[in-house]
Amino acid sequence: MTRVDSKVLGMVGTNCYLLINEDIKECVLVDPGDCPDDIDKMIHKWDCTLVGVLLTHGHFDHIMAAEAVRDKYGVKIYASCDEKETLGNPDYNLGSSYSLNSLSLEADVYNNDGDIIKLAGFDIQALHTPGHTAGGTCYYVKEEGILFSGDTLFCESVGRTDFPGGSMGKLIQSIKSKIMVLPEDTKIYPGHGEGTNVGYEKKYNPFLG
Repeated sequence: MTRVDSKVLGMVGTNCYLLINEDIKECVLVDPGDCPDDIDKMIHKWDCTLVGVLLTHGHFDHIMAAEAVRDKYGVKIYASCDEKETLGNPDYNLGSSYSLNSLSLEADVYNNDGDIIKLAGFDIQALHTPGHTAGGTCYYVKEEGILFSGDTLFCESVGRTDFPGGSMGKLIQSIKSKIMVLPEDTKIYPGHGEGTNVGYEKKYNPFLG
Protein backbone atom coordinates (compact mmCIF):
# COMPACT_ATOMS: atom_id res chain seq x y z
CA MET A 1 0.00 0.00 0.00
CA THR A 2 1.15 3.52 -0.82
CA ARG A 3 0.70 6.41 1.58
CA VAL A 4 1.68 10.07 1.60
CA ASP A 5 2.27 11.73 4.96
CA SER A 6 3.10 15.39 5.45
CA LYS A 7 4.21 17.99 7.94
CA VAL A 8 4.17 21.77 7.68
CA LEU A 9 7.64 22.93 8.67
CA GLY A 10 9.65 26.10 9.02
CA MET A 11 9.09 29.83 9.15
CA VAL A 12 7.00 30.08 5.98
CA GLY A 13 4.88 26.96 6.36
CA THR A 14 6.46 24.59 3.85
CA ASN A 15 4.94 21.19 3.14
CA CYS A 16 7.37 18.32 3.69
CA TYR A 17 6.16 14.97 2.34
CA LEU A 18 6.94 11.34 2.99
CA LEU A 19 6.09 8.94 0.17
CA ILE A 20 5.72 5.53 1.80
CA ASN A 21 5.68 2.03 0.36
CA GLU A 22 4.17 0.03 3.19
CA ASP A 23 4.66 -3.25 1.37
CA ILE A 24 8.43 -3.03 1.60
CA LYS A 25 8.69 -0.55 4.49
CA GLU A 26 10.68 2.05 2.56
CA CYS A 27 10.04 5.76 2.07
CA VAL A 28 11.17 8.84 0.16
CA LEU A 29 11.31 12.34 1.62
CA VAL A 30 10.27 15.34 -0.47
CA ASP A 31 11.48 18.84 0.46
CA PRO A 32 12.94 18.63 4.00
CA GLY A 33 12.34 22.30 4.74
CA ASP A 34 13.32 22.47 8.40
CA CYS A 35 13.00 20.77 11.79
CA PRO A 36 14.98 17.52 11.38
CA ASP A 37 13.54 16.18 14.65
CA ASP A 38 10.01 16.44 13.29
CA ILE A 39 11.10 14.67 10.12
CA ASP A 40 12.65 11.89 12.22
CA LYS A 41 9.35 11.45 14.06
CA MET A 42 7.44 11.21 10.80
CA ILE A 43 9.79 8.51 9.48
CA HIS A 44 9.72 6.57 12.75
CA LYS A 45 5.93 6.76 12.94
CA TRP A 46 5.70 4.67 9.80
CA ASP A 47 8.52 2.34 10.82
CA CYS A 48 10.06 2.64 7.36
CA THR A 49 13.58 2.99 5.98
CA LEU A 50 14.38 6.29 4.28
CA VAL A 51 16.03 5.65 0.90
CA GLY A 52 16.27 9.10 -0.70
CA VAL A 53 15.49 12.82 -0.58
CA LEU A 54 13.88 14.65 -3.49
CA LEU A 55 14.14 18.43 -3.83
CA THR A 56 11.56 20.22 -5.97
CA HIS A 57 13.78 23.32 -5.97
CA GLY A 58 16.51 24.99 -4.00
CA HIS A 59 14.84 27.75 -2.00
CA PHE A 60 15.86 27.84 1.67
CA ASP A 61 12.46 26.84 3.01
CA HIS A 62 12.59 23.53 1.11
CA ILE A 63 16.18 22.51 1.91
CA MET A 64 17.14 23.62 5.43
CA ALA A 65 17.03 20.12 6.94
CA ALA A 66 18.42 18.32 3.90
CA GLU A 67 22.01 18.16 5.12
CA ALA A 68 21.00 16.86 8.55
CA VAL A 69 18.75 14.20 7.03
CA ARG A 70 21.45 13.08 4.61
CA ASP A 71 24.02 12.84 7.39
CA LYS A 72 21.75 10.89 9.73
CA TYR A 73 20.28 8.42 7.25
CA GLY A 74 23.12 8.11 4.75
CA VAL A 75 20.86 8.73 1.76
CA LYS A 76 21.29 10.65 -1.48
CA ILE A 77 19.72 13.99 -2.31
CA TYR A 78 18.21 14.38 -5.78
CA ALA A 79 17.67 17.70 -7.59
CA SER A 80 17.48 19.15 -11.07
CA CYS A 81 20.67 19.63 -13.05
CA ASP A 82 19.49 23.21 -13.63
CA GLU A 83 19.21 24.01 -9.91
CA LYS A 84 22.88 23.92 -8.94
CA GLU A 85 23.25 27.71 -8.72
CA THR A 86 20.10 28.16 -6.66
CA LEU A 87 21.14 25.44 -4.22
CA GLY A 88 24.64 26.77 -3.82
CA ASN A 89 24.08 30.53 -3.68
CA PRO A 90 22.40 32.12 -0.62
CA ASP A 91 21.33 35.07 -2.77
CA TYR A 92 19.54 32.69 -5.14
CA ASN A 93 18.13 30.29 -2.55
CA LEU A 94 16.93 33.31 -0.54
CA GLY A 95 18.86 32.28 2.54
CA SER A 96 20.54 35.68 2.67
CA SER A 97 17.11 37.34 2.97
CA TYR A 98 16.51 35.41 6.21
CA SER A 99 19.95 35.78 7.81
CA LEU A 100 21.01 32.37 6.48
CA ASN A 101 24.01 33.83 4.74
CA SER A 102 25.97 30.60 4.49
CA LEU A 103 23.15 28.34 3.32
CA SER A 104 24.50 26.21 0.49
CA LEU A 105 23.74 22.66 -0.57
CA GLU A 106 25.17 20.22 -3.09
CA ALA A 107 22.91 17.42 -4.27
CA ASP A 108 24.29 13.92 -4.77
CA VAL A 109 22.34 13.19 -7.96
CA TYR A 110 21.30 15.78 -10.54
CA ASN A 111 18.43 14.66 -12.72
CA ASN A 112 17.51 15.59 -16.28
CA ASP A 113 13.99 16.24 -17.49
CA GLY A 114 12.13 12.96 -17.86
CA ASP A 115 14.56 10.89 -15.81
CA ILE A 116 13.05 7.98 -13.88
CA ILE A 117 14.29 7.78 -10.30
CA LYS A 118 13.81 4.32 -8.80
CA LEU A 119 13.34 4.55 -5.06
CA ALA A 120 11.27 2.61 -2.50
CA GLY A 121 9.76 0.45 -5.21
CA PHE A 122 8.46 3.49 -7.10
CA ASP A 123 9.31 4.79 -10.56
CA ILE A 124 9.44 8.53 -9.92
CA GLN A 125 9.66 10.73 -13.00
CA ALA A 126 11.41 14.09 -12.77
CA LEU A 127 9.43 16.67 -14.73
CA HIS A 128 11.43 19.85 -15.09
CA THR A 129 9.12 22.83 -14.66
CA PRO A 130 11.22 26.01 -14.72
CA GLY A 131 9.60 29.31 -13.86
CA HIS A 132 9.58 29.60 -10.08
CA THR A 133 13.31 28.84 -10.22
CA ALA A 134 15.55 27.87 -13.11
CA GLY A 135 15.56 24.23 -12.03
CA GLY A 136 12.14 23.73 -10.54
CA THR A 137 11.05 20.10 -10.74
CA CYS A 138 7.84 18.16 -10.13
CA TYR A 139 8.01 14.48 -9.24
CA TYR A 140 5.39 12.23 -10.84
CA VAL A 141 4.55 8.73 -9.67
CA LYS A 142 2.42 7.53 -12.58
CA GLU A 143 1.28 4.21 -11.15
CA GLU A 144 0.02 5.91 -8.00
CA GLY A 145 -1.43 9.00 -9.69
CA ILE A 146 0.64 11.31 -7.52
CA LEU A 147 2.52 14.54 -8.33
CA PHE A 148 4.68 16.55 -5.94
CA SER A 149 4.55 20.03 -7.47
CA GLY A 150 6.78 22.04 -5.14
CA ASP A 151 6.21 25.75 -5.72
CA THR A 152 5.33 25.33 -9.39
CA LEU A 153 1.59 24.85 -8.89
CA PHE A 154 -0.71 25.47 -5.94
CA CYS A 155 -4.43 25.04 -5.42
CA GLU A 156 -5.95 27.81 -7.57
CA SER A 157 -2.57 29.54 -7.86
CA VAL A 158 0.99 29.26 -9.13
CA GLY A 159 4.45 29.94 -7.74
CA ARG A 160 5.99 33.38 -7.49
CA THR A 161 8.30 34.42 -10.29
CA ASP A 162 9.90 37.55 -8.83
CA PHE A 163 12.89 35.66 -7.43
CA PRO A 164 16.25 35.01 -9.16
CA GLY A 165 15.72 32.68 -12.12
CA GLY A 166 11.96 33.24 -12.14
CA SER A 167 9.83 33.70 -15.26
CA MET A 168 6.04 33.79 -15.40
CA GLY A 169 6.06 32.86 -19.08
CA LYS A 170 8.20 29.80 -18.44
CA LEU A 171 6.17 28.84 -15.38
CA ILE A 172 2.82 28.85 -17.17
CA GLN A 173 4.30 26.98 -20.13
CA SER A 174 5.78 24.40 -17.74
CA ILE A 175 2.44 23.86 -16.01
CA LYS A 176 0.46 23.57 -19.22
CA SER A 177 2.92 21.29 -21.02
CA LYS A 178 3.98 19.07 -18.11
CA ILE A 179 1.17 19.01 -15.53
CA MET A 180 -2.10 19.79 -17.27
CA VAL A 181 -1.50 16.90 -19.70
CA LEU A 182 -1.57 14.36 -16.84
CA PRO A 183 -4.74 12.41 -15.99
CA GLU A 184 -7.33 14.69 -14.38
CA ASP A 185 -7.51 12.59 -11.21
CA THR A 186 -3.77 12.99 -10.56
CA LYS A 187 -3.36 14.11 -6.94
CA ILE A 188 -1.17 17.19 -6.57
CA TYR A 189 0.83 17.73 -3.39
CA PRO A 190 2.15 21.33 -3.47
CA GLY A 191 4.94 22.99 -1.55
CA HIS A 192 2.52 25.19 0.40
CA GLY A 193 -1.15 25.03 1.21
CA GLU A 194 -3.75 22.38 0.53
CA GLY A 195 -3.62 19.63 -2.06
CA THR A 196 -5.53 19.58 -5.31
CA ASN A 197 -5.76 17.62 -8.56
CA VAL A 198 -5.22 18.24 -12.26
CA GLY A 199 -8.90 18.33 -13.18
CA TYR A 200 -9.70 20.90 -10.51
CA GLU A 201 -6.86 23.18 -11.58
CA LYS A 202 -7.97 23.00 -15.21
CA LYS A 203 -11.35 24.36 -14.16
CA TYR A 204 -10.55 26.78 -11.38
CA ASN A 205 -6.95 28.01 -11.60
CA PRO A 206 -7.20 31.61 -12.88
CA PHE A 207 -3.58 31.60 -14.10
CA LEU A 208 -4.21 28.82 -16.60
CA GLY A 209 -7.04 30.31 -18.64
